[in-house]
Amino acid sequence: MKATMKKTIETVPNFSEGRNQAKIRKILDCFTGVKGVKLLDHHKDKDHNRLVVTAAGEAAGVRKAVLAAVDIAVKNIDLRRHRGEHPRMGAVDVIPFIPIGETSMEDAIALSLDVAKEIWRSFRVPVFLYEESASRPDRRALPDIRRGEFEGMKEKIKDPQWKPDFGDAAVHPTAGVVAVGARRPLVAFNVNLDTDSMAVATAIARAVRFQSGGLRHCRAIAVNLRERGIVQVSMNMTDYTRTPLYRALEMVRMEAKQYGVNVIGSEIVGLVPSDAIVQSAAYYMGLENFTTDQILENKLND
Repeated sequence: MKATMKKTIETVPNFSEGRNQAKIRKILDCFTGVKGVKLLDHHKDKDHNRLVVTAAGEAAGVRKAVLAAVDIAVKNIDLRRHRGEHPRMGAVDVIPFIPIGETSMEDAIALSLDVAKEIWRSFRVPVFLYEESASRPDRRALPDIRRGEFEGMKEKIKDPQWKPDFGDAAVHPTAGVVAVGARRPLVAFNVNLDTDSMAVATAIARAVRFQSGGLRHCRAIAVNLRERGIVQVSMNMTDYTRTPLYRALEMVRMEAKQYGVNVIGSEIVGLVPSDAIVQSAAYYMGLENFTTDQILENKLND
């Protein structure tokens, strides 16, 4: 009899801390000491001042690890003193849950609701539900919820339109608020430019992102990488199967040319589905009739 595969849920919580190694280690430890949970990756960035953790496991273990990490973040991160290039509204800024394999979106939504409720009950941090867990269509997009960031949220949250899904209409004094939800896989993709002009990076981000008339499944902002003396177009590709990475890169490259600016590199933040990389490899190599069935490792893992 074939063994029943345990349901797996991935989580990619973002924390507003990318510089203090002791605090980062405390957060990561929450994902290494829980049975049934595996810490897959973490990415910290001093300019963004942000930590992105990727972990996966069974729902009960993921729940335990995430809540332990929220506890650490709330106790150790003070947004009144936080400065970084990436927009943020909470010590734990966002907690997505992604169904893997045979796990259903309904399973991920159920876990997100449970965790959201517990975050308010245990830590008194107001919670907004987003993406597939959103309580209303106008709350699906994270940028809409986050707009105004921690500083602006103090007034925004008083508006009945922005009453939290869990919690009072008042931000936690140091930890702010958090967005929790279920979503499909997302690729965090950044492109670096050989200029220090934020005006140029902002114009390119505006041209690329869907909200301003750009690529359908692309969200983009400009980021100043001060330590390197350059700027970056930081993108979230919300459906790489419909808007591939190479298309976003080429559009950034095309828009940059009008300012006499060049692309000097790119990066993936966190993990990425192999198909997303294969798409770009096939495009740049000009491979004809290529499919992922031709990848050796895929065949070996069948």
